[in-house]
Amino acid sequence: MEGPREWMLNFRVRDLEAMAKQLEEAGIQVKVDPEVYPNGLFAHTADPEGNPIELWQPMGPAAK
Repeated sequence: MEGPREWMLNFRVRDLEAMAKQLEEAGIQVKVDPEVYPNGLFAHTADPEGNPIELWQPMGPAAK
C-alpha cells in the first residue's frame, strides 16, 4: 500500500473476517486491525492504483 492520501473509500461489511479471507485468497493484501473499537472492526487495503480502502464491520447500534 502506498503512502497517505487525502481521501479513502470506506465499505461497510457484514463479516470482516470472511471478507478479508476472500480478498487474500484472490491475492489482495489486507491489513486487519486487531483492536476492537466501540463502533466496530476495521481493515485496510488498496485498489490497483494504490487508493486506500477501509473495510468496516459495525458493532452495537450501528450494526443494524
